[in-house]
Amino acid sequence: MDSDEHKRVLDPERDTAALKALTHPLRIQLLGLLRQDGPATASELAARTGESSASTSYHLRVLAKYAFIAEAEHRDGRERRWRALHTLTSWSNESMEATEAGRAFVGLARRRQIEHLERSLARYEADLAAGRLGQEWVEPSGITDLMPRLTAASLTELFDTVAGKLEELTSRDADDPRAEHVVFVAAGLPLAAQEHADRDPEGRDAEDLNP
Repeated sequence: MDSDEHKRVLDPERDTAALKALTHPLRIQLLGLLRQDGPATASELAARTGESSASTSYHLRVLAKYAFIAEAEHRDGRERRWRALHTLTSWSNESMEATEAGRAFVGLARRRQIEHLERSLARYEADLAAGRLGQEWVEPSGITDLMPRLTAASLTELFDTVAGKLEELTSRDADDPRAEHVVFVAAGLPLAAQEHADRDPEGRDAEDLNP
């Protein structure tokens, strides 16, 4: 496991048990809530997720076992509070693609990110309607779906550029009272040309594969 203050980097060979632990959908959701909203107890997280306190408590202990979270400072001695140890979990797509478990984890993680985006959109709309967000957030907020033609090298450069700029702006706004948590989701998913998508590796048309 490689890590720094902000990022947990998972390796499919060394972190097999941690990867398996993180495939549970509730654990992914709990980790996301701790990262997004800060430290919380099992009871508080149960209220947010609709689960029982016993269930959230169990899954929080599993996350702690594999060093995704740790105990936070307690407000009192009655119930544990938990905090996320990192702001994001990362991995090498190439390394993950080499193992069946790695491929399964990446596929699940990406789908959970889409679900997180859906929940975040609903929360954003509710916060705006209720006046919890100011009108200054209306214009810059949004979702875009562009389809540029890029090489693999250019797509890598694009992600590196976005990550670098995001780190710069996050550092700049760290102590600004006007700042809010922003859910930022970026996707770069190459799509093969349709003539390739309709053929199998042996060159047969898709309709020829049907019994």
